[in-house]
Amino acid sequence: MIKAPSTEAPDLAPLKRALLSVFDKAGLVDLARALHARGVELLSTGGSAHLLRQAGLPVRDVSDLTGFPEMMDGRVKTLHPMVHGGLLGLRDNPDHTDAMAEHGILPIDLLVVNLYPFQETVAGGADYATCVENIDIGGPAMIRAAAKNHAFVSVVTSVEDYAPLLAELEANEGQTRLAFRKSLAQRAFARTATYDAAVSNWMAGAVGEATPPARAFAGTLAQSLRYGENPHQGAAFYTDGSNRPGVATAKQWQGKELSYNNINDTDAAYELVSEFDPAKGAACAIIKHANPCGVAQGASLIEAYRRAYDCDRTSAFGGIVALNRPLDRATAEEICQIFTEVVIAPGADEAAREVFAAKKNLRLLTTDALADPAAAGLMVKQVAGGFLVQDRDNGWLEPEALKVVTKRAPSAQEMADLLFAWKVAKHVKSNAIVYVKDGATVGVGAGQMSRIDSTRIAARKSQDMAEALGLPAPLTQGAVVASDAFFPFADGLIAAAEAGATAIIQPGGSMRDADVIAAADERGLAMVFTGMRHFRH
Repeated sequence: MIKAPSTEAPDLAPLKRALLSVFDKAGLVDLARALHARGVELLSTGGSAHLLRQAGLPVRDVSDLTGFPEMMDGRVKTLHPMVHGGLLGLRDNPDHTDAMAEHGILPIDLLVVNLYPFQETVAGGADYATCVENIDIGGPAMIRAAAKNHAFVSVVTSVEDYAPLLAELEANEGQTRLAFRKSLAQRAFARTATYDAAVSNWMAGAVGEATPPARAFAGTLAQSLRYGENPHQGAAFYTDGSNRPGVATAKQWQGKELSYNNINDTDAAYELVSEFDPAKGAACAIIKHANPCGVAQGASLIEAYRRAYDCDRTSAFGGIVALNRPLDRATAEEICQIFTEVVIAPGADEAAREVFAAKKNLRLLTTDALADPAAAGLMVKQVAGGFLVQDRDNGWLEPEALKVVTKRAPSAQEMADLLFAWKVAKHVKSNAIVYVKDGATVGVGAGQMSRIDSTRIAARKSQDMAEALGLPAPLTQGAVVASDAFFPFADGLIAAAEAGATAIIQPGGSMRDADVIAAADERGLAMVFTGMRHFRH
């Protein structure tokens, strides 16, 4: 352990010299001009220095300070004792100040740096060599040096902090308070940590390291939330830089600020509806507490919405609606017939937005695309003392991969519904049972401790809806059923058959598969095995 100096940091630190070296040059000239007006000497590098000179500002090149030119395509320009000594030297430590005087090291009181756009480069699909070239080295090194020496040095890593910095200088006659410098240092260390996490996680994927010995995850604050799942829990929303289409990248057109539960449920809704190719039909998913209470396809969005709504009208109240096509006026008017928290879609026309404008509390989100259900990614879950990391469930089922295990094979319509039900079951909390008829869910059983309970609950919900709609019989009659995992006993299948199901899709793999298959054959059901499980907890 290295012992800390015995001196105390001063509260107010003067700002006489600043080093400005940024990739994102937005606002740089205005910042530099304000600093120059306060008599601050400006140091800079490369393109930043060129821009400041073009603006008529006096600026000294770092290469002049170090006595070394920028070299190796700019890879080496600030990695030098004249720079790092100026950032790290303790102004009240005689040994440090003597060393600085002996070697002609000038103190640097302000560092303004933002980094090469590594995450944006990766998200843009760049090749390996280009990604490596966009790993910033000198920037993070300077940021860490300045942040460590926050007793005397201010460090700014974001354009958003330019205005607060100038306000601080204005309020303190060209000086910064220790509390302000500490705040900047925290932000700076968070920035380098986020950057290094992005690099290390990309590199793990690039070299095929599925379980690296150390793993870091980081995010950028997108929104401070009023509270978490419950009012007594603090919460915030962070983005991870992946730019996956969904709630994190969506534009909010209207409505109240999204809550923790809104964000969680909207993510679940959009991930589900993205399973359905808009070129093959309109689709709608209605979500409540991260579980679907209705999912359907239709010839139009309004038809898909109505069919999804008719699965469980009670649960749909106050739910989240996700669509796989841009929202139109007719569908918007239909959605407005009940209270809905959030609507998310890959676009919304002006007429639809006008309809929603009358519903001030309804939140409308639009994205540029659907999420790719087959895309790779990582999922993280906190547990006591650590976290679990797994691949995103991007399992994709092709019809030819199905194994018919009963005497009767599914009809063409049954097969279409089985595949639809399987996509939905992937997004239902386990134990999951989904009844589907003609491209729409007619009963969903979610999150039960036993599979037979989920089977019975889904059937009971369908019976309740049939009574509410004035139908002569529940829509589970003639429906198909998807189960996210195998039936451990025949009782779940028998309950589905008693509810009127005619075909089953499930992973298979139980020790009692033979008993389940026999029960299906005895009742004339068709059943297919997927060989793939979709647990969701």
